[in-house]
Amino acid sequence: MSHQKSCTIALLLCLLVLPVAAVLAQASDAKAKSIANKVMQSMGGEKSWNDTRYLAWTFNDQYQVWDKHHNRFRWEKDSLVAIIDTQTKDGKVYVAGQELQNPEEKQKLLERAYALWINNSYWLVMPFKLQDPGVALTHVGEETTMDGAQADVLEMTFENVGLTPQNKYKLWVDKNTGLITQWAFYRNYNDAAPAFTRRWSDYQTYGSIKLASNRSNSQSDFNLTHIAAPKAVPEKVFNSPTPIEKL
Repeated sequence: MSHQKSCTIALLLCLLVLPVAAVLAQASDAKAKSIANKVMQSMGGEKSWNDTRYLAWTFNDQYQVWDKHHNRFRWEKDSLVAIIDTQTKDGKVYVAGQELQNPEEKQKLLERAYALWINNSYWLVMPFKLQDPGVALTHVGEETTMDGAQADVLEMTFENVGLTPQNKYKLWVDKNTGLITQWAFYRNYNDAAPAFTRRWSDYQTYGSIKLASNRSNSQSDFNLTHIAAPKAVPEKVFNSPTPIEKL
């Protein structure tokens, strides 16, 4: 299976909205919280994360720019462009430079853009989200990653948050660096086997935070590209009806 097909399938799975499982997260244990704090510090710290306003990246041929402070999200693929408010979910959709007027089609694409914001940003910034409200972490032991490094393993579950609260993740935190270097995604909390296990590696510093680009595994290569955390962006970024130049 090609990396693009594999990741497209994973994306669709992430967007499924299923009934909330009866058994969900318990309160994070003390060791898990301590490891999560170490991850945050290794990534640049909470203040640096909060101060980072703009993030841009390409995920599976989709380019997006997120204004965290003003809740604006621009998403584009080919000639399709959506610009939404991530709080109100309102916005505009453009096809080949023309604003979409049909209210039903527009609403459907705005809802899709909102779901893509949640999914695509998680593939970029998940390590900063370990202690968000509604997230529960459990330290489940120590293991060796696919690259042979020793790591603490966290299980992450959710309680009534996000579009897919029935999901579960397994996270490998490198004992030396304090960085997440591998993750596994489970569609449902009770699944015995993950839908995928992938690297979370190739960290670089963007602005004042660290982000990783490599999401590969033995079955497929996959990378996030065009990652940027600029201090400022032109206002046209959130107004242009046509694809923009990468930041």
